[in-house]
Amino acid sequence: MTTVKMHDGSVIPVEIKGDGPAILLPVNPYPVEGARAEELRKWGADPALGHNLMKGLSDKYKVVAFDYEGHIQKFPKADTLTPNNVAKDFIAIADAVGVNKFVYYGYSWLALSGLQLAIRTDRLLALIMGGFPPIDGPYKEMFQVTKATFELSSTKDNSTNSPQETDELDWSTVEVTLNTNQTKQFVTLYKNLQDFSDRQVQSNITCPRLCFAGSADKISYEERWGGVVVDIAGPLLQNRKELESYGWDVEVLEGLDHTQAMQAKHVLPTIKTWLDAHM
Repeated sequence: MTTVKMHDGSVIPVEIKGDGPAILLPVNPYPVEGARAEELRKWGADPALGHNLMKGLSDKYKVVAFDYEGHIQKFPKADTLTPNNVAKDFIAIADAVGVNKFVYYGYSWLALSGLQLAIRTDRLLALIMGGFPPIDGPYKEMFQVTKATFELSSTKDNSTNSPQETDELDWSTVEVTLNTNQTKQFVTLYKNLQDFSDRQVQSNITCPRLCFAGSADKISYEERWGGVVVDIAGPLLQNRKELESYGWDVEVLEGLDHTQAMQAKHVLPTIKTWLDAHM
């Protein structure tokens, strides 16, 4: 295990597995256990997601795995989680493990972070964005959601019931358990993206690139969460020809929502076939 200093001076552990072209993978390389694992299952998430992705890719690739999301929750970067600083952190990890050229795969906000990385460096062998569209990204909507989450975390009376084990998660029942520093850092991230034009930067990306999302990836938030609709699948479906003209390969996973489309059983067949063809 290697440790790397981030932009704020905190240190993140990095695990490396396999040989071949390098892939930076911002996931937890270790299975989550205990009560936290049960909570993840209630959300329909896989407690061993990062471990399974790492295992599935390391037969042909050098996987550099680091739990960036877990790290920023442990060491919140309330005022410094900017797109530029996130990109600097990823570059610092690549430098620390001696990787010059690398593939980057991220899902959801870590996918948009990959786009920010791609326009700041020429070191990408390939870029894979899952669960966030490369054009017409919901930056304004996510700013509203994160501001609402921050405001809820700032109040003492913000508790509701825990999410229930159902096919469709009812967002009105979700409990805000993050503290203000943890939630504020995402406000900082999306605030810094309000003037960002994802169309204008497409010519700056020269590496092979893949984007994918579930066809049912669309969430309507109640007023307490900002009262907005975050549509991930729509931009991929509506802008497919435009995306392809920019050089993107586009995959839409039929019938899957945001959580389902991030699971290893769907991600690995999608990205491994694509990577094998391009690497």
